Amino acid sequence: MDRAAIIGVGMTKIEANKVRETFADMAWEAVNKALADAGMNIGDIDNVITTSNDFWDGRTISCMAVGDASGVKYKNVSCVEGDGTFGAFYGLSRTLSGSYGTTLVTAHSKGSESVSSLITNASFDPIYDRAFGMDMVSSAAMQANAYLHRTKTTAEQMALVSVKNHGNALLNPYAQLPMKLTVDDVLQSEMIADPLHKLDCSPVSDGCCAIIIANEERATRYAGNPVWIKGVSFCSDSFFLGDRDLSRAPSLSEAAKKAYQMAGISNPAMEISLAEVYDAFTHQELMWIEALGLAGDGEAAKELEKGSYTIKGSLPVNPSGGLLSGHPVIAAGLIRIAEAVKQIRGNAGDYQVDGVRLALAQGVNGLCGQSHCVWILGKDK
Repeated sequence: MDRAAIIGVGMTKIEANKVRETFADMAWEAVNKALADAGMNIGDIDNVITTSNDFWDGRTISCMAVGDASGVKYKNVSCVEGDGTFGAFYGLSRTLSGSYGTTLVTAHSKGSESVSSLITNASFDPIYDRAFGMDMVSSAAMQANAYLHRTKTTAEQMALVSVKNHGNALLNPYAQLPMKLTVDDVLQSEMIADPLHKLDCSPVSDGCCAIIIANEERATRYAGNPVWIKGVSFCSDSFFLGDRDLSRAPSLSEAAKKAYQMAGISNPAMEISLAEVYDAFTHQELMWIEALGLAGDGEAAKELEKGSYTIKGSLPVNPSGGLLSGHPVIAAGLIRIAEAVKQIRGNAGDYQVDGVRLALAQGVNGLCGQSHCVWILGKDK
């Protein structure tokens, strides 16, 4: 693929309720941090992609709430509905088209102003499924049961993901829920939907993220430290849950395969230095690791027990604390990209992983991971 890089990242602190900040306030903060990070001003941005969701924002044309704060005046602007990684994919496409040298991508969400069970219930088919009252959490519980049954993973092993990620968040000043936990703490927390306890689930969160993508010529013009986009792909599975094997994620495997091919990766478990994956629930981190080819089928929990996925392990996963420590829907995937960029640059602070040269970031759309977007980022061109 042609060369493009991420040259600026910015994000707000992830919080349970940003009651004093509007959507525009959050976008203003994230955008200006990204511009400062790149050594640019808004005049250096050629076009803007905003990522949002009308249901989560409680308004139609939700992107309009952050347009001015994202600097869209006199610029070409487009809106993407869904996770921020998909908005970034569109932004990359625009940059590589040759029409624009730089693209600003934003993603925002305020879960505190939403009723997630009603919103995610509306994702189900209105004729066959919606009347059951299912939502994202209950469908994820079905997926967790299917995965645990197939792989013989235990609730205790699943809880280790929560222990690890909340512990990692203790080192991340932007995280919402830094906590020192034990497996017993997770298993004794409230049962939300069997087998998912409260601490197996990501929290309701508010936050915003922005990144700046530039083509090769523009990437070296500014003061920012470019991180090169080595490979990217996305893939979608069937909409109806009954048409899918919920214990597996073939759409993620296919997206990863294409991204690896683009990046020239033949052995991801050995070549990837770090992964920031979409851990909305504890079992999903384990599922996604396996589907990404970073662990053998049914082996992720065993690797976690050995410490392979800790900050000091052989393949750190979610050193930032992941979504279990703060999950602003829509912005979540873009934050994974921003965190991977920070790690490659070596400026992730107290949760910096040594020697990161190639990092993976993942975003998700849809129930039980219907669609996945995989990004491979590297230090070198």
